[in-house]
Amino acid sequence: MTTTLTKPPGAAPAAPPPRPRKPRGRFTPYWLLLPGILWLLVFFALPMVYQASTSVQTGSLEDGFQVTWHFATYWEALAEYWPQFLRSVLYAGAATVLCLALGYPLAYLIAFRAGRWRGVVLILVIAPFFTSFLIRTLAWKTILSDGGPVVSVLNSLHVLDVTSWLGLTQGDRLLATPLAVICGLTYNFLPFMILPLYTSLERIDGRLHEAAGDLYANPFTTFRKVTFPLSMPGVVSGTLLTFIPASGDYVNADLLGSTDTRMIGNVIQTQFLRILDYPTAAALSFILMAAILFIVTFYIRKSGTEDLV
Repeated sequence: MTTTLTKPPGAAPAAPPPRPRKPRGRFTPYWLLLPGILWLLVFFALPMVYQASTSVQTGSLEDGFQVTWHFATYWEALAEYWPQFLRSVLYAGAATVLCLALGYPLAYLIAFRAGRWRGVVLILVIAPFFTSFLIRTLAWKTILSDGGPVVSVLNSLHVLDVTSWLGLTQGDRLLATPLAVICGLTYNFLPFMILPLYTSLERIDGRLHEAAGDLYANPFTTFRKVTFPLSMPGVVSGTLLTFIPASGDYVNADLLGSTDTRMIGNVIQTQFLRILDYPTAAALSFILMAAILFIVTFYIRKSGTEDLV
């Protein structure tokens, strides 16, 4: 007997394994980031380098400034203007606390109680942005003017007697006092507190409140154990967005304050535009930036959250 081996009919040769395709568009994210990186380099990094070189220069505007690595400018500026630095931190801190005290209840109401009026209330919150910062501050100068309705009401309630004892006002007037500057800062930066708080509160699942109620938690306990801890990202974001610009502000102190309420922003403006002492102004700017960076880093670490809104 003989056996004949033949190939099965219709059998095709094995196909070669497919070649791995080269990934397409792997550099696309970097190209998309390029405009933003160039923007930061041109309008942030280069000015910072220029100001850093200016802070170690010596000379005058007539004779010209030369880089002599005169780091003593930093110490001299800090030794002369430390009261303005301290005043800026205190005013900005007070305004931040007031913004949090006023903004948190309003953000809570918008997030959980506004209902169909939520959009209208949000528009009212951002309505001050429709006018310029200068006009809003000038309006407060009129509101707090001597003999105005605000001063009359506070005098009748003897509130100004208490604020004068605390050193926030002087006699029967509000303008040109620390309280006026703090009020201006609070009003101008309040929306920066409300919006992050609202965003953080809106993300909270309402079923968590129901679960807390099922566990016999009263409203205060629910707020303390559930709502406030979950809204901490908004609290941290709002306080940073309020404190950082408020500490470097000079418009409110210039229009609502006096020479005794000058903040470090007023000093920097004067050094740059009036005295024309560019090295001192640049050194003050870097000292302010370093102080804010230290405070913000310490605050974020102590807050216990890095999930910012």
